[in-house]
Amino acid sequence: MKIAQVSPLWESVPPKLYGGTERIVSYLTEELVRLGHDVTLFASGDSSTAATLKAVTPEALRLSTGIFNRDAPMTYQLEQAFGTGSNEFDIIHSHLDFIGFPIARRCATPVITTMHGRLDLPELVPVFREYVEMPLVSISNSQRQPLPWSAWQATVYHGLPTDLYTFHPMPGKYLAFLGRISPEKRPDHAIEIAKRVGMPLRIAAKVDPADRNYFEAEIEPLLSHPLIEYVGEITDDEKDDFLGDAYAMLAPYDWPEPFGLVLIEAMACGTPVLAYRRGSIPEIINDGVTGFVCDNFNDMVAAVDRIGTLQRSHCRDAFDARFSAERMALDYINVYRRLLGEEPDQTSGESGWADSQILLDRW
Repeated sequence: MKIAQVSPLWESVPPKLYGGTERIVSYLTEELVRLGHDVTLFASGDSSTAATLKAVTPEALRLSTGIFNRDAPMTYQLEQAFGTGSNEFDIIHSHLDFIGFPIARRCATPVITTMHGRLDLPELVPVFREYVEMPLVSISNSQRQPLPWSAWQATVYHGLPTDLYTFHPMPGKYLAFLGRISPEKRPDHAIEIAKRVGMPLRIAAKVDPADRNYFEAEIEPLLSHPLIEYVGEITDDEKDDFLGDAYAMLAPYDWPEPFGLVLIEAMACGTPVLAYRRGSIPEIINDGVTGFVCDNFNDMVAAVDRIGTLQRSHCRDAFDARFSAERMALDYINVYRRLLGEEPDQTSGESGWADSQILLDRW
C-alpha cells in the first residue's frame, strides 16, 4: 500500500524533546515501513525516518527564531500533500486535525484524519458540521463525545515501540510528573499531593510560550519546596529512568484528556499511574491494576498509599497487550482498507481490547 503520512510542522518527526502528535506519527510511520508498506512522510526537514521524507521546511517551526510567517509553510505543505501529486498514493493519513479539511474534501485520493486534540470547544462545531463527511479516527472513545455525529471510522489508541522503554521491576522513592506545564495539567495538584504524602516529586515538563505567565505566577513559586525538583524537558532516553525509577506517575489532569501518551510511557516502564477520572483516563488505566482512577484530590492522596498493592509487571503486561506500535499500525491498516473498500484483517483486534480483556480476566 502506498501511504502518505502528513505531520504538523511545529516539531520534527520524531520530536527532539516534547511533542506528542509528532512522536506518534513517527512510531506509526516506522512501523508501517517495517510491515512492508511504501510510506511518504510530509514533515520538517530535520525529521528522521525510514520512509521517503518530503521536507516542507528545513527545520521544525518551534526551533525557528526571528520574525516569520508560520502560515506560509503550512499552506505549502497542504498543497504538497493533498495537491496534484496526491494521486501517487493509495491513501493519505492526515494528522493536521481540521486544518486539512478544505483541501482534503477536494482531493481525489481518500484522506483519513486522526484527531489528536480536544474536541469539546464550541467553535469547533460549525467546522465539523460543514465537513461532516470527512472520515475521522479518534484516539479514545471519550474524545469523540462532543461530536458524535461526525464520520468516525474507528478509535485507535496510541502505541509505542516495545523496545523503547525497559521494564523496571523495583519501585523508586519519588513521584513523577511528565509532560507540559499548563493549567489543565494541574502540576499544582501534583506538587500538593507530594507535600501531603511527604514524598519527593520530580517534574519533567516543557513550558509553552502560552503558559509562561502561568508557570511564573503559579508554579515557579512552588518549586522552592525541598520535596520538589523541576528538571525541565527530557529526551526519550532520559524518560526511561525518569519514569522507570519512579514510585508512581501523577496525572491530575483537569480537562477532557484525549489520550495521554505519558500514561502508556509510564506503563511501559512498569510504573503505575494515578490520574483523575477525566476524558480517556478510564479507558487507558485499568483501575486497581495499572494504577488508580481517582475522583478528586483527596482520593488521589489516599491512592498513593495503595500503590504498593499493585504489581509493576501488570503495568508492562497491559502495555504489551494494548499499546504497542505494531498493534497501532495494524489497526490503522484496517482503517485504510475499509476506507478503500477492502476487507480488514480479522486477526487484528482494534485498540487491543481483546488482549486487554484476557489480561483483566487473568488478574
